[in-house]
Amino acid sequence: MSEIISSLQNPRIKRAAKLRQRRQRARQRRTLIDGVREVNRALDGRVHLNELFYCGRFCDSAQGMFTVERARQRGIETIETTPRVFEKLAYGARSEGLVAVATVAEPRLDEVEFDPGRVVAVVEGIEKPGNLGAILRSADAAGLGGLIVVDGRTDLYNPNVIRASLGTVFTVPLGIATGPEALAWLLERNRTIHAARVGARRDYTECDLTPPAAILLGSEAEGLSLLWSGDKVTDLSLPMCGVADSLNVSVTAAVLFYESRRQCRAARG
Repeated sequence: MSEIISSLQNPRIKRAAKLRQRRQRARQRRTLIDGVREVNRALDGRVHLNELFYCGRFCDSAQGMFTVERARQRGIETIETTPRVFEKLAYGARSEGLVAVATVAEPRLDEVEFDPGRVVAVVEGIEKPGNLGAILRSADAAGLGGLIVVDGRTDLYNPNVIRASLGTVFTVPLGIATGPEALAWLLERNRTIHAARVGARRDYTECDLTPPAAILLGSEAEGLSLLWSGDKVTDLSLPMCGVADSLNVSVTAAVLFYESRRQCRAARG
């Protein structure tokens, strides 16, 4: 049985804890994955786990210990820590006793295979990790074919993205691009582009959101850039019946993704 790490000055602990900082995630090309569900989805997805830290006191569920054993069977080193050391690694108030270190790469758009028979979403300039994670979660739930992140202002594997997405950041097809790259990619594949804009005259239920549609959303602060204008883009909006003039971008995404799903099911009869 390996020794339990009890020192906060342990080099492995110090190196892993630095991954709470975006600069260190970029430098090390690694991130932290916190939680049983999230670690399991990483094991199912497209990332390589380097090591898994766990604390016996916190990781006391059958699913948690199953995850530790699953990692061991994959040849991933599992390292037990004391509660005090584990708290240095854990993210936020929720602690399920598991934190993995993973090597990650932000995939370029041309490196990702998207199903041409499914709707894709494009998000531009999203700043808040929680919003990006929630959009990914909705994309997964509604059965979208993937997400294209344009000019993102948070790293894809920020721990808040991972947490808010419930680990679906590892399973939803995902590519990053500049605005011109994404627009060219969509047009080359004859994707019909539907852009959510505040005040657009066309109601979202009047738009054909079935394949080969692409649903486009901008940041809450700035909306969409001028790149996404002209006759190749159809603007749509959600009705706002109260005093607020817009919804949170992740809520808008969920409404549009499920409207797309409803239309797809209706089209199939």
